[in-house]
Amino acid sequence: MFRFCGLSYLVLLEERVVKWVTRENVHVDRVACPWLIKRFVDPEAKFLFVPPEKVQETAAREKAIPFDAQGVELGHKGDKCSFDAIVEKYRLTDPALLDLAKIVRAADTGKMDLAPESHGLEAMAAGSMMIAKDDHNAIEKQTYLYDALYAYCKLRLIKAKYASEIEKLDRNQRQEFLKKKMKETVP
Repeated sequence: MFRFCGLSYLVLLEERVVKWVTRENVHVDRVACPWLIKRFVDPEAKFLFVPPEKVQETAAREKAIPFDAQGVELGHKGDKCSFDAIVEKYRLTDPALLDLAKIVRAADTGKMDLAPESHGLEAMAAGSMMIAKDDHNAIEKQTYLYDALYAYCKLRLIKAKYASEIEKLDRNQRQEFLKKKMKETVP
């Protein structure tokens, strides 16, 4: 069990695997997936980035879980991206995380009409790769972005749930109310 953003998560892994492998030169999905894995599946995860043709070989040699690569379980399926595959495989049901999955899917698959935020995510991912020294550094730089997007998704749900209460509050009260609700276990 571990905690993130005030929520407790119990995720059962088939076995304790700390290595995950994917294609090098990360972009939206290959940054979002490590964020998801570290925050909700395996906080001790280590990531390997290799040429596409080396993913399967590296997975076998390193006993690593492959993701976002051709022909792997945790890859694109139909209209869904690897982030979706991980959410489904590990039965993650947090409503804010499901909203974030839609944003990631939209940016990663180019179907921006699914979520308007996907335009910003794509822009941040593209710009970040230009200033990152390698894949690990890109993930490090973008972790805050995904933490903020997750918080935004959670905030959006809280605002919808408590809309009638929020409208009665002044600006300062509203801010305090929202911060308090963000820290509670269930939005």
